[in-house]
Amino acid sequence: MGYNLLKGKKGIIFGALDENSIAWKTAQHCHAEGAEIVLTNAPIALRMGAINKLAEEINAPVIPADVTVTADIENLFAKSVEHFGGPVDFVLHSIGMSINVRKAIPYYENNYEFTHKGFDISALSLHRVLQTAMKMDAIAEWGSVVALTYIAAQRVFPDYNDMSDNKAVLESIARNFGYYYGTKKKVRINTVSQSPTRTTAGSGVKGFDGFINYAEKMSPLGNADADQCADYLVTLFSDLTKMVTMQNLFHDGGFSFTGVTQAVIEQMEK
Repeated sequence: MGYNLLKGKKGIIFGALDENSIAWKTAQHCHAEGAEIVLTNAPIALRMGAINKLAEEINAPVIPADVTVTADIENLFAKSVEHFGGPVDFVLHSIGMSINVRKAIPYYENNYEFTHKGFDISALSLHRVLQTAMKMDAIAEWGSVVALTYIAAQRVFPDYNDMSDNKAVLESIARNFGYYYGTKKKVRINTVSQSPTRTTAGSGVKGFDGFINYAEKMSPLGNADADQCADYLVTLFSDLTKMVTMQNLFHDGGFSFTGVTQAVIEQMEK
């Protein structure tokens, strides 16, 4: 059931690849709550995914953008503002990629060329998006920007690799830019640290099933799924959270503040 939480609002969603992605679910949920959407992803991702199916479902244009290219981001915002007839109200940054992970190169042997590429896509892209939006005045006053992250930004998770570094910088960019954009335009910027979720990107991490099973046992409420994350993001895009900014918000069933659970103890004693 929809509550019209986003009625009249307009947003850009980065990263919808397929039906398993959080960005895909978020686009659907935002649409159901009354928002108009522009979808975007890298040209290569658009060729690999099924985004046109989603675009048709929610009546959204698809504007390709390589987040490592400033001109692409400028084009995205210019066309979005033209399409909507004014600035956007919210942006979802759901972008992450590690060549070191894909090639199973361990953290202590990282290829730095691959590291730089992953950093540019996964973290610096948020700064590029925000810098461009601010220069173009493309986000409305009291707008909301959310980037997806993971608790590996604060804790060591073997095989999450250099993505942990990327997420740590992503969270720092959100905090720092949140100050400047908040002061200038009342735009709020937050990160959401989601439970491990069975997305196409997440499944590429070695030992991912172990991550999910462990988190399920360690979370009093269990793991949050992609649909539940989309619901939470809707609230952060809505006017109900206008004074929330510069925060890293855990959406993980309580995992982040649980030392140990009885289920984990019992598993270890087997």
